[in-house]
Amino acid sequence: MSSTDPSGAAPGRADGCPVSALAAAFDPFQEPYLSDPYPILQRLRSEEPVFYSPELDAWVVTRHEDAVRIFRDADAFSAAIAIDPITPLRPRAIQKVIEIGYARGPALVNEDPPLHTSRRRLISEAFTRKRVSDLEPWVRARTTEYIDAFVKHGKADLVRQLAWEIPALAVFRFLGCPDEDIPLAKELATPRALFTWGRPTEDEQVRLVEDVGACWRYCKRHVDRLKDDLGDDVMSDIIRKSREHPDLFDDATLYMLCLSFVLAGHETTSHAAGNGFRILLEHRDAWEALCADPSLIPGAVEEILRHQSSVPAWRRRATRPVEVGGVQIPAGAKLLVVTGSANHDAAVFSDAERFDIHREDADRHLAFGHGRHFCLGAPLARMELRVFLEEVTRRLPHLELTPGQGFRYVPNTSFRGPEHVWVQWDPAKNPAPGGRTAAGEGPAAAP
Repeated sequence: MSSTDPSGAAPGRADGCPVSALAAAFDPFQEPYLSDPYPILQRLRSEEPVFYSPELDAWVVTRHEDAVRIFRDADAFSAAIAIDPITPLRPRAIQKVIEIGYARGPALVNEDPPLHTSRRRLISEAFTRKRVSDLEPWVRARTTEYIDAFVKHGKADLVRQLAWEIPALAVFRFLGCPDEDIPLAKELATPRALFTWGRPTEDEQVRLVEDVGACWRYCKRHVDRLKDDLGDDVMSDIIRKSREHPDLFDDATLYMLCLSFVLAGHETTSHAAGNGFRILLEHRDAWEALCADPSLIPGAVEEILRHQSSVPAWRRRATRPVEVGGVQIPAGAKLLVVTGSANHDAAVFSDAERFDIHREDADRHLAFGHGRHFCLGAPLARMELRVFLEEVTRRLPHLELTPGQGFRYVPNTSFRGPEHVWVQWDPAKNPAPGGRTAAGEGPAAAP
């Protein structure tokens, strides 16, 4: 859908009123928004914080205060459309869904109270701190292995050679998948943001349906296998809850929950790591500070999540006529809540456009959502990002971004991370195994 008609006139809003030139310029599927959305978002927060986007047929919300209110008010703002494809499936893709037998259903993220409240309370009991803590040595060991594979080469793509597969492997382990399924986890770790939040062609939709279908079939087999042999893992605990509360969890719900955990636990964390490596290496003083003092890494993780959120937008639907930021939103209207913009709101964060790893209130960001739908996997993602930074700063403190590279982003509204982050270094300067060239001692890799 074009932002202007052939005559060049401003497009019409849903209520028939014209759309401003600034609002019409908002296009999350095109440059320059893809490479750097924050300049236009800064203007929108100041000049038109709530506006109608003809491209999305949705009201776009950009301020922190309004985003928090929407996330808190489930009565007025339903999450039912949260993971519906922005681009409706075309005929061949629909036929492929039928052939695969993929049946979508509720998956927490697209549920409203009271059902969501009841299910989430039970599911959250499976996401314990101990499980995340127990998984950390395994994540560190895998991170060490992946770095070992390229540390002597003098160059690497930190996305594809480090940050892409490990979150997929970790979430498989978190869900109780057996070690023999690890090769399959790598195969299933394909980017899917375009499917739900982009503008794929019909051919792309067919391919993406096949990818999602393959993952769904695996999740179905995995859940069915666990039913006969429950373990000490998140999915096994949820199956136990389903037996105690069969009215809340049927088989279709269990399959969709497993699928949603796999998809959410992989791509968003991989993108966050790519964003983090890029922004830190573009701010050399911040990178060197982490190399010298690893205790700064947890705070740096929060600032990365704030400044370069890997989930910069979520969707809601107005259940009734409602006012947001002084703008009247009609019943049934779709909303795009731009959390990435909210994370740069100067009303909340001092000097908000500046990347500052010493920022004390960075954790007020909305990168994991807010309220009822706050991401259950946030502790796991934070742990993985921290381990990535601890190990790369320890092993390769002298690396730098490869000059002249461009950073590409999949055109979509809601997942954001560079497809590649190429770095280079002099292998002769690599510290001895277990050592650190800068002041401070890094954590030892798990055996």
